[in-house]
Amino acid sequence: MNSLNLNKAGLFAVVLVILLMGSWEIYLHSQGNKISYDDGKELWADKRAMVYEPIDKATVFIGSSRNKYDIDIDTWQDATNEHVIQLAVEGNSPLPILDDLANDTKFKGKLVVDVTERLFFSTRQNNIGEPKENVAYYKERTPAQRCSFKINHILESQFVFLDRNYFALNSFFNNIKIPKRKGISEPPFEYPMEAARIRFDRQNYMLPGFLTDMVSRNKVKAIWEFYEKRNKERPAVGNRLDSFFNAIKTSVDKIKARGGMVLFVRTPSSGYYWALDTQNFPRDKYWDKLISYVSCEGIHFKDYEDIAHFECPEWSHLSQPQAIIFTKKIVEILKQEKSWKFSQKQTTVLNNINLKKF
Repeated sequence: MNSLNLNKAGLFAVVLVILLMGSWEIYLHSQGNKISYDDGKELWADKRAMVYEPIDKATVFIGSSRNKYDIDIDTWQDATNEHVIQLAVEGNSPLPILDDLANDTKFKGKLVVDVTERLFFSTRQNNIGEPKENVAYYKERTPAQRCSFKINHILESQFVFLDRNYFALNSFFNNIKIPKRKGISEPPFEYPMEAARIRFDRQNYMLPGFLTDMVSRNKVKAIWEFYEKRNKERPAVGNRLDSFFNAIKTSVDKIKARGGMVLFVRTPSSGYYWALDTQNFPRDKYWDKLISYVSCEGIHFKDYEDIAHFECPEWSHLSQPQAIIFTKKIVEILKQEKSWKFSQKQTTVLNNINLKKF
């Protein structure tokens, strides 16, 4: 009898959980929420495994969050008929990933590197830790972990409530407001969900509502200012800067020696960030010297009138309409000025691009 009661209680608990989860999922859908993926080391490793596609079939992107927002994957793939492999990591330097690809003798493809100076020329653990962790996970992941990832993908692609950052149970615990402890500083606001949606191909994008919501946009700007004021790392100069150039050149030379191609792109920023970047990282001492030292192709957004005057919604990233224009222009430059070869099958004509400002 006791066993029967326990079975009934267990069944009741299961049914109750299913009802609660189902109700929560229905509610989230009713509010217009869409699927967004957990962009952890598991998803990164899934994309890292794709870099061995032939050089005329894919382009690999590394960098920080600007590459994830500013390169519109669908636009690039339509314009080039090639696969985009997105390996950029938010808030981090691309150099650990550049080093990983350089030392992988099987990688012989095209590589586009985003240069966000405050992250690119940094050795702070906060700015290099996640890429290193991702690389280590990719090299060490087990068959069980790969299988688990595939199962998780099936579930994530169906249920909004599995969004780890905003709707999963842990996100509620993480966002509980507790009194601030002395000596502990935290961002002034939570990062708005509308500013950070993520697709399975690791494309980041802002929702349209974020672009018209000045309150949310100002919250993100306040977060950027908060982190910038906490950053005590001084811009690299002298021997320390030379060590960056030497390491980058070594990596680039390894890739080029195998027949690969490398391009550096200075992606757009505006307002507070652009003013800070030009003050702390003068172009002649950082961007120009980088391109000259490593003997590599480079595209700086300020050199092209069509993309030189973007006003980023929150100073640092392009909106999706802006990203589409930016991506089309980058492909156009690569074809016309940099002699990059793409697939002969063209699905989008770039001659009549409407390059209006956003």
